[in-house]
Amino acid sequence: MMNSPGTPMSDYGWESRFTEMKPAMSGAEAMEESNRCLYCYDAPCIKACPTDINIPSFIRKISTGHLKGSARTIMDANPVGASCARVCPTEELCEGACVLNDSSKPIRIGDLQRYATDWARTKNEPLFHPAPSNGRTVAIVGAGPAGLSAARELGRAGYEVTIYEAKAKGGGLNTYGIVSFRLPESVALWEVQQVEALGVQIRYGVRIGVDLSADEIMEQYDSVILACGMGAVPMLGIEGETLEGVYDAIELVESTKQGVPPALHGLNVAVIGAGNTAVDAATCSVRLGAERVQMLYRRGEGQMTAYAFEYTFAKQEGVEFRWFTMPRRIVGDENGRVRAIECVKMRLETPPGGGRAWPVPVEGSEFTIECDTVVRAIGQNRLLPLIEAFGLKHQGGVVEVEPHTYRTSRPQVYAAGDVIFGQGQGEAMVVSAAQQGKMVAAAVMKAWPGKVEETA
Repeated sequence: MMNSPGTPMSDYGWESRFTEMKPAMSGAEAMEESNRCLYCYDAPCIKACPTDINIPSFIRKISTGHLKGSARTIMDANPVGASCARVCPTEELCEGACVLNDSSKPIRIGDLQRYATDWARTKNEPLFHPAPSNGRTVAIVGAGPAGLSAARELGRAGYEVTIYEAKAKGGGLNTYGIVSFRLPESVALWEVQQVEALGVQIRYGVRIGVDLSADEIMEQYDSVILACGMGAVPMLGIEGETLEGVYDAIELVESTKQGVPPALHGLNVAVIGAGNTAVDAATCSVRLGAERVQMLYRRGEGQMTAYAFEYTFAKQEGVEFRWFTMPRRIVGDENGRVRAIECVKMRLETPPGGGRAWPVPVEGSEFTIECDTVVRAIGQNRLLPLIEAFGLKHQGGVVEVEPHTYRTSRPQVYAAGDVIFGQGQGEAMVVSAAQQGKMVAAAVMKAWPGKVEETA
């Protein structure tokens, strides 16, 4: 990624603005909050958690000082529970279901989950141990939340698991794609270490289909789990996208986590999109010293896909929102740098046959926004070459799987996570990917029971 002209990042200490934003609970706060819990027998918070964490149980353990037990309860249900404590939309899930919403305020479940898992990280003790080998081998493509969850479950059951990860570190989006002031890299990497402690091997820097063929993996392992996530942000398909100062939102966030961000200090930034990644890119830009950050979205506030708490946070950070705004062309200066972006106003129009309203241009509404930097944040490309290397059936890059078993069109291959999200198939949350990883591992164990068990 090329740096934008502007004040060098080293000149104003940008790193300090990327330390974890929300302070951790103190011991006294955790004790007081855990004692507010009613420990409901038929707890609605458990039902609202995609990974079925026994929330009353882990909170009760905090109240009695049994922090290792609390962390084990959390991580047993959710192998990326430390990350989810920070990035889950808890106000929509567990906290939103808390019975105390009707009388006072909900238990701070996410903060208590963070408190317990932070204790475990500080102690750096393995929470789980592997079972003796059962003679079965499994390959997992991708070390993100879904892949790690599947590997953790299989490792605990005695399967010999090898993860193939294209990047230099595990954790996937948690490590590379979520801003550090919400999710520090160290948290995601601790979860990776917990999986490796079970004997799971992670081969970093290996690209399936490039460094190792899909056929080779199929021959070497009893079963394969595809948990590769998605790729780069797609191009906008408008003139001027190759100008200097146009960035991919995922790469922008990743650059801050790797310590090499572009110099945005004093610049005007336009972010195209209104999802969670777009918010991360916008708030990153603010913290990198941008003078003004605007988010452009072709639909309205009611149609944005970012979580409510993300939207609130962005506004608090000073991000501006331009609704019903569609980029038409990125304009450059004589040096080939972004100078402005030409846009048109949009309106929603319901198709004649009904269905979701679609944004259409308003005639004669063209206008220009001056900016120095444009960030694309309109979703991510599907990894079609990898999917097709395995010969899997898919719909536009969304891999088809059997309900409940997560088995693909090739019986030896299973899939979970972002590679099967989309087109109405679930919601792409970290916690949902973690649950799918657990479910796909259970399906593999059922279809491929241990050889040792077979001969016992």
